[in-house]
Amino acid sequence: MTRPIRIEFAGALYHVTSRGNRQEDIYIDDEDRLSFLSLLFQVSKDYNWLIHAYCLMDNHYHLLIETPDGNLSRGMRQLNGVYTQITNRHHGKVGHVFQGRYKAILVQKETYLLELARYIVLNPVRARMVREAKDWPWSSYQQTAGINTINSWLASEWMLSAFGTDLGTAQKKYRQFISEGKNQPAPWESLQNQVFLGSETYVKEIFKKIDLKKDLSEMPTSQRREKAKPLSWYEEQAKQEMKVSRQLIIAAVIA
Repeated sequence: MTRPIRIEFAGALYHVTSRGNRQEDIYIDDEDRLSFLSLLFQVSKDYNWLIHAYCLMDNHYHLLIETPDGNLSRGMRQLNGVYTQITNRHHGKVGHVFQGRYKAILVQKETYLLELARYIVLNPVRARMVREAKDWPWSSYQQTAGINTINSWLASEWMLSAFGTDLGTAQKKYRQFISEGKNQPAPWESLQNQVFLGSETYVKEIFKKIDLKKDLSEMPTSQRREKAKPLSWYEEQAKQEMKVSRQLIIAAVIA
């Protein structure tokens, strides 16, 4: 079974998850979590990402990332790759930390950003690790809700603007919105083709973008293999190689 093509374009919004290898924890202690958040900030700065929401669990994480420059794959290689080096060095380990590739779902911003942001920060509540979202310090909830301002790089403005123009009022309504989502079903019922969360119109627009821009480095080999060349092309290549080899031999004899 071939892997799905990574779809990248300017302004794309993704729900990204990555899990620990063999379902093991990717964060052993709080120092790991702090290192990951510091790295996430640096990657978001280097690649011009907007982080709308995040949640660090024990053996996986959730990110809601917008990419103005259409460069998710490059940034994710940096994020997961460097974090693997950091945590392995910290704990004296070697080998893989993450289980294969990360999973990225394209999200229709206007329709699903709020719902997904709520789903993300409620993960520890659904897992019964805490009773309220505010009790989990390793998500974007506290920052967005106005409880603390630890991560000033969080892009919460767009989300809060949906709840009002006044910051205090918007944060209060946001807290209410999260509280009301505890018993709401996960938004994945609307998932299409395993990679799209949006309307049919949205998906059609995405396919138009795919036709114009494809990240070939993320395509399965069988899908990016070029069309076979005619025999005459190979004959010409052989002639050129023979010519070069003859010139090298002559040069060696003269020397």
